[in-house]
Amino acid sequence: MPKCDHPDCAEEGEVISRLSPEGFLVATGKKAYSFREAYRRFYYCKKCHDELMTNVWTRVRKPDDKGDDHPAPTMV
Repeated sequence: MPKCDHPDCAEEGEVISRLSPEGFLVATGKKAYSFREAYRRFYYCKKCHDELMTNVWTRVRKPDDKGDDHPAPTMV
């Protein structure tokens, strides 16, 4: 199993995610045959993945900072 992709973690990455350590979806830039293949995969331990998802949902739910000029946290 690969190491967790969070910069400060050395645990095994048991959870596969498309969210970068900063909480954004990251495209690979390579040709992909489907939407599923178009995004880079990251590996996280359960603890780091849970923290990342909590941070993403906190940003999404914040009522302030929702103007039209602000992209969604998962926008590429």
